[in-house]
Amino acid sequence: MKIRFPYFDYLGMPLLGAAAVIFFVVESKRQLRQRTRSKVDRLKENTSVAAVALPALRFLLLPCSYLAAKHATERQFGLLHWARLPKWGKYIAGFLLLDYSNYLWHVLLHKSNLLWRFHNVHHIDMDLDLSTAWRFHVGENIASVPYRSTAVALIGVPAPLVLFYEVIFEGCTAFHHSNMRLPFNLERGLCRFIVTPRMHGIHHSIVAKETNSNYSVIFSWWDRLHKTLQLHVTQDEIVIGVPAYRDPKEQTPLKLFTMPFKKQRAWRLPDGTVPERKEQYPLHRLCP
Repeated sequence: MKIRFPYFDYLGMPLLGAAAVIFFVVESKRQLRQRTRSKVDRLKENTSVAAVALPALRFLLLPCSYLAAKHATERQFGLLHWARLPKWGKYIAGFLLLDYSNYLWHVLLHKSNLLWRFHNVHHIDMDLDLSTAWRFHVGENIASVPYRSTAVALIGVPAPLVLFYEVIFEGCTAFHHSNMRLPFNLERGLCRFIVTPRMHGIHHSIVAKETNSNYSVIFSWWDRLHKTLQLHVTQDEIVIGVPAYRDPKEQTPLKLFTMPFKKQRAWRLPDGTVPERKEQYPLHRLCP
């Protein structure tokens, strides 16, 4: 199995690093949502989780997905090969279908009780910013390997596209998790095509119907297609997190790591109430 990917490591990773620095600086100067916890404390927690989880992406997911793509190409297996598309068509269609498969994976993370145990570690963060973009339990990253590798093979994605897509995927994940306040009219235009910070902020709300929306990663139109798009909540009204996990003392790296193996709590606040919101605006209207 191929492990070394020079273009990814020496070009893609530095570009992702540069983008992360830009997002970090901008979100520090132009904050979208008010923080509820110490930024330093959360950085310690989230980087600790990421330090365990990210190697699984680089040394397991990426090699397995690349191998699946290579084997599919050698055997002329997969939708893109059966459709006999030209090379440029395979790359465009492959990119779109990869992104659609990750929309479906994100939905599955929320609908499967087993997978949610791991994905919940990402969602119980009580603030949302750049560091949340890499706060994924290592178990979730490992679980994604068979799904994403199978998707790559069934689609028939060219192997180089796997690496290119992953760079864009990670960059967009960092972008829409960031706490950057973009000019409103710019973001309203962008969210017609790609996922933006305001759009994804709604996905991290403690209101269940808002958390169960806006699953897209790069292109926002998958949510439009499946009617899971919600853009009607102003950012000042959003409370980030999961209602049953509101104690900062539960956010230590050890407790985050062991949380999936413990009984999961019902979707309600510590006082027993279930967070709800009356709809004030059309569902597909992006609000400030």
